Amino acid sequence: MSRKYAIGIDLGGTNLRVALVSEEGEIVRKIKKPSSAQILDSLTESIAEIKAEKVAGIGLGTAGLIDRKNGRVYASPNLHAVEGIDLSTELRRRFNVPVFIENDGNAAALGEKIGGAGKSFDSFVLLTLGTGIGGGIIHGGRLLKVASEIGHMSINSDAEKCPCGNVGCLENYASARAMIARAVAMIEKGTESLLKECCKGNIYKLSPEDIYKAALEGDTLSREILRDAGKYLGVGLANIINIMSPEAIILAGGLIGAWNIYVQEAIKEASRRAFKDLFDSVKILPSSLRDNAGVIGAACLVFLSLSGENLQRYHY
Repeated sequence: MSRKYAIGIDLGGTNLRVALVSEEGEIVRKIKKPSSAQILDSLTESIAEIKAEKVAGIGLGTAGLIDRKNGRVYASPNLHAVEGIDLSTELRRRFNVPVFIENDGNAAALGEKIGGAGKSFDSFVLLTLGTGIGGGIIHGGRLLKVASEIGHMSINSDAEKCPCGNVGCLENYASARAMIARAVAMIEKGTESLLKECCKGNIYKLSPEDIYKAALEGDTLSREILRDAGKYLGVGLANIINIMSPEAIILAGGLIGAWNIYVQEAIKEASRRAFKDLFDSVKILPSSLRDNAGVIGAACLVFLSLSGENLQRYHY
């Protein structure tokens, strides 16, 4: 019997990842490129580039609130280009295969459950820490098909407005976008920092990697930014622990590269705020699939949806 394959897509606010994935959750081919405003053209080109002769379908994990029934994105604060586009119908028409759409954080959680750090847990919450902050929830061994917009929990009722329309969102304080915005604002006010020397002096091109690198070199502003963002993340983690009492919280995304400052500060803050018994029973650990979690989860969503099976099929 020949192996089955599916296309898995992880469409985020910064990058687009597309992979050909086997039914066993193994990546055969993968490409990565910056997200484009021309979403459909970029998706079509990428899929055509790696598509096998025959695939079971396409799984699309994308940032935003998902209308699963109609294959659309209601709203995506970090990727407005996908809003209102009938992605499922367009991709189905162009490639003549079934298409399934899911929130990118949910897809990543599914990927971690299938082949990553979540394999041994029946209940965990995944956070994607990048341009924004997304989430996905596995409960009772199954993906909860809920919004999981953890980055948009309000942690400050009297604060600036988030692009989503809410006020005081976690994402406004603990995401890469928040870190960069604060760094730029502080430098514009005259704060001395090694970050002034980055990007040939163009501070508007700063990245989280620049901030972390400067922090390791002893830059006071960079260390302060990472620690403060970590404290806010810790508030979010404590809320998750107190509400969900998961077995684990898995952290994914580019920002986990700053684990020893940003994430450690978050864990410390969560330990202060969460119920002690609940905090002591949860494991906080990094994704083991890194940026492959989303494409694996999106592809396996195809196999699960077409077969009507649940995640038990992936228990090895």
